[in-house]
This record gives sequence, structure tokens and C-alpha cells, in this order.
Amino acid sequence: MPRSSPPPSSAEPSPTPAPVIVWFRDDLRLADNPALSHAVASGRPVLCLFVHDPQQAFARALGGAVRWWLDGGLRALHADLARVGAGLHVACGDAATLVPRLVAQAGAAEIVWNRRYDPAGRETDTAIKAAVKEAGVAAHSFAAGVLHEPWTVRTRTGDAFRVYTAWWRAARAMGDPLPPLPAPAHVPPAARPAAWAEPCVGIDALGLRPVAPDWAGGLRAAWRPGEEAARERLRDFVVGGLAGYADARDRPDLPATSRLSPDLRFGHVSPRQVWHEAVMAVRGTAGQGAGEKDLEKFLSELGWRDFAVSLLYAQPELVSANFRTEFDAMPWRDDARDLRAWQQGRTGYPIVDAGMRQLWQTGWMHNRVRMIVASFLTKHLLMDWRVGEAWFRDTLVDADIASNVANWQWVAGCGVDAAPYFRVFNPVLQAQKFDPDGAYVRRWVPELARLPTSCVHAPWTCDPAIRGRVAYPAPIVDLQGGRARALAAWKGLSGA
Repeated sequence: MPRSSPPPSSAEPSPTPAPVIVWFRDDLRLADNPALSHAVASGRPVLCLFVHDPQQAFARALGGAVRWWLDGGLRALHADLARVGAGLHVACGDAATLVPRLVAQAGAAEIVWNRRYDPAGRETDTAIKAAVKEAGVAAHSFAAGVLHEPWTVRTRTGDAFRVYTAWWRAARAMGDPLPPLPAPAHVPPAARPAAWAEPCVGIDALGLRPVAPDWAGGLRAAWRPGEEAARERLRDFVVGGLAGYADARDRPDLPATSRLSPDLRFGHVSPRQVWHEAVMAVRGTAGQGAGEKDLEKFLSELGWRDFAVSLLYAQPELVSANFRTEFDAMPWRDDARDLRAWQQGRTGYPIVDAGMRQLWQTGWMHNRVRMIVASFLTKHLLMDWRVGEAWFRDTLVDADIASNVANWQWVAGCGVDAAPYFRVFNPVLQAQKFDPDGAYVRRWVPELARLPTSCVHAPWTCDPAIRGRVAYPAPIVDLQGGRARALAAWKGLSGA
């Protein structure tokens, strides 16, 4: 062989590095995703995984509206990942057993995820982390869904706060949260392991979209899930909606809220992104008139999400148990006809019915109206808050276990930092104050559209000739009588 010829090579090609698995859950985004950023920074190929676990959260299955949103969110995430070189592998099954198996089948060097704080999620994540570490695989989790993790904002004695104002004061003293992380420009993909073929079924196979019947037309008209749409909503709000927020946020007839709750619920944007965008808008040049008062009020509403998380983290039983145990003896009514009228927006009280119809059609309801309809159910109709919480869980696109439970217990008077039970919202007075021209009611209860403003919130007070031409139900409960009944029940409780 001529000396100029290279010797034959016996070297084997370099082995492909073991991959890192990024397990997506309620963090369906690329930007400010610490788990994804960590995986990319490792230099290893990345497998992006989502596991749909129908049995997760014990008996608290995902509601119909959340399932619809999740379908769109997963499709958007898959497309976003494809644009940066990767893709999303979607599996279905019991996460506690499936995830360790997928890790082993992939020969992964590491699995990473962003933390969740609900009772069932914590239990599952703890079990999975222990299982994969026992198998010799690294597992790391990161903070991504809250401004402050629930164990970091504590009283001087180290206990969890029970009053929001005190919690918020302590949280603000900790300063602004860290700046958000940028989205990776490229995610180096790993080939899907052959053994993943069976459990990785694809988004269509999850059956998250309603088919027979397809009731999601109103949701499709109102929303576009995904990170891109969420960032657009955030930009639109801080530029055009944040100015005047402190005063207008309680007006359901005005476009004065961010409508970011479903995006935060599914992690299309992070609380840190929202926080810093709002701060920059007010203290920069993009806010068009928004001031510190507007900013502080908006940030405090963002903080309420963290407070709800901290409550549930400290007392997981609050998912279904009264914080104020004297309410265990509350003589709640069980009236199927009244409940159905409330659910369908046929109570005879326009602001209540408008909210419930907005909820059914769009999967969302203005926060002030949420308080009004919740007070009406738990006070005037004297029905268990858990019935209302279950309905919201099924119909809200932003249904979040911590916020939903905390808010319902707050209104019902049985929770931490609760409104006093004797504070009963009068739906007529609330409507007159926060929907003064009746625009919100007319939009969602169109049969009342032609009523004069003087009686649109109390149709029974209209001129009989006008009232007779309106096909709208009479009130299902007398406001004074319902209030008196609720207060009597409350006073009968031990210690009330």
C-alpha cells in the first residue's frame, strides 16, 4: 500500500449523547421556560414530552372547557417546537408509571420539568423523581408558574399567611421577580425511541375536542390558545388596557381586564413575563397613560394567584374541605331546579344570568361578575360552594384548582381571608354600580336589549306593558327573603 494512503480506520463513530427529556405540563411555552432552557444548555439532544393522564388529580378530572383549550395549546406548542427544530411527543396513561418507563426506554441522562403545587401533582412528581433517581437518572425541577414559590413568603414565625394583604406586603418587600428567560433559538432534537411508539399516541388520539355535539363554537370565536396569541393579548393589554385599570377593572361592560387568566393557567405566558411587561409599560413609554396606581393594582391581582397557590400548598385538604370548619354544619340546600336555573342563566336576575351565559358561551366570565354569581348561589340560594366550584371547573377555560377553590371559599365565607358571610352581594345594586348603562346585560341577555336602562337590571319594575313583551323568567328567589334565610343559617352555626 502506498505510503501516501491513510491507514484503514477501525475507530467507531462517536455515540449519540443520551438525551434530556423535558416533561411539559402547565407550561406550554418556549420563552421563560426554565426546564426547556436547562435542557438546551446541557448540549444534549432533547425529547419534549407531554403526558395526558386522565386519572390525574384523583377524582378531579379536567373540565370540558379546559380539555378544549388543552387541545389547542398542545397543537400550538407542537408547531412552536417544530419551528426551533424539535417536536412534541404526546403520550397517554398513568404518569406515575408511564414517565419512568419512557425515561428508561429513551436511555435518558436526565428528565426535567417545571414544578406544580397542587396536591395530586406534587404527589405524582415526588414519586416519579424518586423512581428515576433510583434508576440512576438525574431529575431536576424548576420554578416557572409562580412569582414566589409557596414556601418562600412566610410570616415571621415561619407560618403560611392567612390574610392576603399581609401576604402581599411581604411578597412586595422581596422585590421584583427575576427577569424572564428568552426562548431558545434552537432545540436540538433527539430521535423518538422506537419503544415510545405505543404510548405516544398523538394529540388527535387524546379526544380532547368535543365532537357529538360540538359545543365549542363560542370558545373558538372568543379564543386562540397558544404562546403567540397569549403574547399578543399581553401586549394589547399593557399598551391599551392597563391605563385606568385600577378604576375600570370592576366594569364588565368595558374591555378593562387583561383576559390572561387562561394563558397563565396553561403557561402560555409566565407570571414573570406578565409582571415585567406591565412594569416596563408603566415605567417606560408603551403604557399610554397607565400610572403606578394601575400598575400596583394589576400586580396585586397577579399576586392573588400566588396567594391561592400558597393556601393550597399549606393545606391540601382545602380542595374540598371548608377552611372554617364551623361551615361543616351549614344547612346547604339541595334544589336541582334552582341549580339548573343558575347554571343556565335563567334566575330572573339579569347580571347573574348575563355572567352565566357568558361563561357557557365563551368559557370565561368577568371577575366582578364571578363574585356576584358565586354570592348569589351560596347566599341567596344557600347552596354549597362545592357545587359552584365544580360547575366553574367544568365550564371555565381558565379553571385552576388553587384559584377556583380559594375564590369560591372566599365568597362563601368559609375560607382563608374570606369575606364575612353577612356580606351578601345584592345583584341589582351590583349591576347598577358596575354595569350602569346595562351594556353587559344587553349583550348576554339579548331578550332584555330593548328595556330602558331604568329597569334593565330589575325587569319586574318595568312598566307592565313593556315587561309583558319580554320573554324572561321571573326571579327564582326573593332577594330579601334569600338573604334573611342565609343569615339565619349562618347564625345557627356553632361559633358564628
